[in-house]
Amino acid sequence: MGKKQTVDALVEGGKASAGPPIGSSLGPLKVNVGQIVADINDKTKDFKGMKVPVKIIVDAETKEFTIEIGTPPASQLLMKEINLDKGSGEPNVTKAGVISIEQVFKVARMKSSSLLVNNMRSAVKTIVGSCQSMGLLIDGKEPKEVLKEIDEGKHDSIFSSGKTEPDEAKKKMLSDVARDLENKKKQRQKEKEAAKAAAEAEAAAKAAAAPSPGTAPTAGAPATSGTAPAPGAKPAAAPAKKEPAKK
Repeated sequence: MGKKQTVDALVEGGKASAGPPIGSSLGPLKVNVGQIVADINDKTKDFKGMKVPVKIIVDAETKEFTIEIGTPPASQLLMKEINLDKGSGEPNVTKAGVISIEQVFKVARMKSSSLLVNNMRSAVKTIVGSCQSMGLLIDGKEPKEVLKEIDEGKHDSIFSSGKTEPDEAKKKMLSDVARDLENKKKQRQKEKEAAKAAAEAEAAAKAAAAPSPGTAPTAGAPATSGTAPAPGAKPAAAPAKKEPAKK
C-alpha cells in the first residue's frame, strides 16, 4: 500500500460537487473525483440543509479511497427535526419548542459514532441533555423528567424497536404543545419589551430632573461671589466695627 493522503472538506449534506474545495484538492491525486462526490452525497443525504465535515483518505499508489463522514452538532440535528431556527436564550424560562422521544432517539443514532458513549441508552441521554440546554420539551415534558423515565425503563420499547418517528396521535399532541409554546414566547417578548420601555422612561425622567451644570442656586441657598480673587491679591479688609457714641 502506498502513502495515505487526507483531504478534509465541509460540504452541504447531499450537495457535494466536483468543484472547489473537493475537486481542486483531489485533482492532483489522480482519483475518480466524480465517484468520490457521488459516494459523499449518498452518505450525507440525511443531512440536507446542514454542513457536514467529510474526510477523504486516498492511497497515493493504488488510488483507492475511504470516506469518513462526520456529523453536524446535535443542536443542528434537533432543530432540523422540528424545523426550528434557534434554541432558547432562556431555557429555564422560555421554551423554544417540543420534540418527540422518537426523534431524540433518531438524533442519538445519527450522533452515536461521535459521542463518547458505549451504548445507545447513554447516547439518548446525551441528546436529552442537549434538549435541556436548548430549551426543548420532550413529549411535552421537561428533559430532566425524561431522563428519569429512561432510567426507570419507561422508554425501553423505543430502544428495542428503533422507532424514529412519532405516531399520528402524538404528532397532533406535539403540534398543540408547540402552538402553546409559541404563544408563550410572544407574550414573554412583549413583557421584555414593556420592561425595557419602562426602564428607559425612568432613566429619562431622572435625567430630566437632575440639575444642569451652572444652574443658579435655589432660594435660601447662600449666595457666593462669582469672582475669584486674583493670584497674589490681598483679601479685602473686613468693614471697621462702629463704636457706640459717647454720652
